[in-house]
Amino acid sequence: MMANDLGHGARFLGELTGARAEILTPEAVAFVAGLVRRFRGPVRERLAAREARRRSGATPRFLPETRAIREGAWRCAPLPASILDRRVEITGPVDRKMIINALNSGASVFMADFEDANSPTVGNCFDGQIHLRDAVRRTISFEQGGKQYALGGEPAVLFVRPRGFHLIEKHFVVDGESSPGMLVDFGLYLFHNAKALLEQGRGPFFYLPKMESHLEARVWNDVFVHAQSALGLPLGTIKATCLIETLWGAFETDEILFELREHSAGLNCGRWDYIFSFIKTQSEDPTKILPDRGVVTMTQPFMRAYSRMVIRNCHKRGVHAMGGMAAQIPVKGDDAKNEAAFEKVRADKLREVEDGHDGTWVAHPALVPVAKKVFDAAMPQPNQLDSGKQASLVVTEAELTAAPEGPKTEHALRHNLRVGVQYLEAWLRGAGAVPLYDLMEDAATAEISRAQIWQWLRHGVVLDTGTKVTAELVRRLLDEEMKVVAREIGQERIEGGRFEEAKALLFDVATSVPMKEFLTLPAYEALGD
Repeated sequence: MMANDLGHGARFLGELTGARAEILTPEAVAFVAGLVRRFRGPVRERLAAREARRRSGATPRFLPETRAIREGAWRCAPLPASILDRRVEITGPVDRKMIINALNSGASVFMADFEDANSPTVGNCFDGQIHLRDAVRRTISFEQGGKQYALGGEPAVLFVRPRGFHLIEKHFVVDGESSPGMLVDFGLYLFHNAKALLEQGRGPFFYLPKMESHLEARVWNDVFVHAQSALGLPLGTIKATCLIETLWGAFETDEILFELREHSAGLNCGRWDYIFSFIKTQSEDPTKILPDRGVVTMTQPFMRAYSRMVIRNCHKRGVHAMGGMAAQIPVKGDDAKNEAAFEKVRADKLREVEDGHDGTWVAHPALVPVAKKVFDAAMPQPNQLDSGKQASLVVTEAELTAAPEGPKTEHALRHNLRVGVQYLEAWLRGAGAVPLYDLMEDAATAEISRAQIWQWLRHGVVLDTGTKVTAELVRRLLDEEMKVVAREIGQERIEGGRFEEAKALLFDVATSVPMKEFLTLPAYEALGD
């Protein structure tokens, strides 16, 4: 791996092309290296606190020491005019073509994702910054197969999701150590684009993933304050929406908003990671075993309680409560399947808007008009901040942690194995968002698959066939499902890919005790450049 001295105690372990050099300028490197030096310690402290809590066996609860915050009458700073209406948001990786199509999709917001939809190769992470710089300046273009792609008249508002606390960036080394990926993603984007965005009447807007406590939100707020001061930006210029996608985070939604109150743009129900976190956080409890992934929807009582609580708390504080992701994608050549998928999306979005959500997420441009039509009909105004919906809601700890009932089938176990191995193989090749079986899979949905396998194995679940889940069964079914995958995509594709590595990695993260925190951590070690 080549090493390039960037100055300011920083090195870049990758090819420093001309375009990357325009991103990794001496000024930008000095700014990001400064962030890393100042906040690498606090990030590590929060990760250590996570691990200590996990080892302690503590269970999620509403914190007695922050009760005054939950019961207080404070509000977050006012929202900028440019993001008062966020009724449909589309998400996707920082791929050049994807960025153009998403910004042109008709959505209110495009969230460019350095996290779950991104395989963090050096190319994806640093070329992604080039693509975003060009998108902000509206000079981005792309050519493929003789077709030209460029931005249309009024593109969606851009949000960026940096990586979570747990992910490092091994290619940007400061003082001889890898950097927190979150600081690299955030710092490079803010440095190059904040002032250009403000000139357009927009701003540097972010999504923050996977936080497990308000103390982690405090670290992010400290990062924002420091970064704004260093770049001469007024306090509160940065606005961030936090994804509530951990069970621990759900118990601290008010506190997270409070920590970020000068910078908050609301909360989002990150449903897929939330299901994964629900399993992981309660992994040793035999009363919390989830049924087939397909029946764990937002209509389940524990999921409905969480989403309605987010609405109540956000509106009480004057910020948006965003609904969850519709992962369906169009089914080419099958109108009946397509309409069935779209009908699921309509029902999901109707529930969200009637409950009081101010907007929602989709994974594919074709779903933007489907979701928008539902929200336009039920929400003619920009948002529902003043609707009063869920204002009298009371949610208990038991409601948030209660596992749903449902079948536990061999079919679902096989599907989890088939999805898990194909997603990991694509991730190892550099693709973070993968269409599989009519859904857009990302790291969050893959985490559900492997965590469910782990949980069923750990507690010896007996499937609908009468078979007990064991490591031997998982290995046998994985071998069988690999043959199914080979029939579906062809043996040549199998032999030319990284399926053996993906298969070994999936088995490891699905069977190792204790449960590994994130499958992307061992996968990153195998990713290469």
